[in-house]
Amino acid sequence: MRRRLAAVLVAAAFAVPAFAQQQEPFEPEGYRTDNYRAPVPATLAGARVLSTAEAEAIWRAKSGAFVDVLPRPPKPKNLPAGTVWRDAPRRNIPGSIWLPDTGYATLPPAMEDYFQRGLARVSGGDKAALLVIYCLADCWMSWNAAKRALAYGYSNIAWYPDGTDGWERAKLPTEEVQPETRPEQ
Repeated sequence: MRRRLAAVLVAAAFAVPAFAQQQEPFEPEGYRTDNYRAPVPATLAGARVLSTAEAEAIWRAKSGAFVDVLPRPPKPKNLPAGTVWRDAPRRNIPGSIWLPDTGYATLPPAMEDYFQRGLARVSGGDKAALLVIYCLADCWMSWNAAKRALAYGYSNIAWYPDGTDGWERAKLPTEEVQPETRPEQ
């Protein structure tokens, strides 16, 4: 009996670290700086976190502006001369504005300005307007961008962490979009 109890206690001691590793990620103090496609926290201080049903309700009521921040794949630098490059199409929540590459931890000044101008345009200059920020599931880009919008003084930020992955899983409509014109870097 004593050996069996000892074996159970040893097994339990080894199970704790495995359990601890499976806990959801916590919010970092600043922005996420790498490994942007990884499990995201369940929260974002200062923002509302939306389920797909909640995002759909806002979309159907047209009570908020949707902002996609998914990065745009860059054109390969080593393409042979004369090669035709076509961007992969992006299917998005209908009516969204696409501001690619605005969810990185650090933005060059031109991209900061691009993001701020895009948010001002989509909000009509009203920092209390509801903005729903998203990209894909398990994408820190949307978490960073929503946090950045809060830092810009927007007070009604909703973060939709399931993004277009969750939207498409729910069999909701999408449309092909092009990104907003952005500065050259």
